[in-house]
Amino acid sequence: MKRSGINKIMAEADDMIRSHGFCLPPFAYWTPDQLKARKADVGHVIGARCGWDITDYGDGRFDEMGLFLFTLRNGLLADLQRGGGMCYAEKLLISRQDQLSPMHTHVIKAEDIINRGGATLVVELFGSDDEGRFAGDRGGTVWLDGIRHSYGPGEKLQLHPGESVTLRPGDWHAFWGEGGDVLIGEVSTVNDDETDNIFREPIGRFAEIEEDEAPMHLLVSDYCKWLD
Repeated sequence: MKRSGINKIMAEADDMIRSHGFCLPPFAYWTPDQLKARKADVGHVIGARCGWDITDYGDGRFDEMGLFLFTLRNGLLADLQRGGGMCYAEKLLISRQDQLSPMHTHVIKAEDIINRGGATLVVELFGSDDEGRFAGDRGGTVWLDGIRHSYGPGEKLQLHPGESVTLRPGDWHAFWGEGGDVLIGEVSTVNDDETDNIFREPIGRFAEIEEDEAPMHLLVSDYCKWLD
């Protein structure tokens, strides 16, 4: 992806988030230089990879397969493993109309996916085999707004604004906006995008960046390059 395109997506996403009554935290608007200057103060933000995240899954077709994310807060895996402390994470996402977030699951993370506003969010579901691998002939059980729901393989849930689904490790899922763009909330256990996204197809989690202009704000995937 071109940096100029990423800067444009950031600006458009911020407008949409604000239009639904949400505001990003102050560090979201720091320039790269400001983030560098306050690196000692924001060690947790950097280490927990909070901040902007825009991906085309390495495929180069963001409008067709991609996702905007902003990690608002994230805990530590060590706390989750010992069962105490900051064991949770929260994100805002934007899924554009017909923009696919491809089929994947998580080994550790359980998550609530919430339609915070906009159009309909479609979530396609499959179960896993006994080793957690994608099983195209299996369904499973999820909770819709806390109500038990048994789904068949490939069932497509339609989540309208205010509705949510709880996904547990081994629930394979893909999603996209239907009829327009969707602002999504994600509330989960500790999030590790480096190792805990298992895709059905051999794709990447992060985009390759072409630096055709200066970054407006750093992506979480920029931190190791720009802040070391």
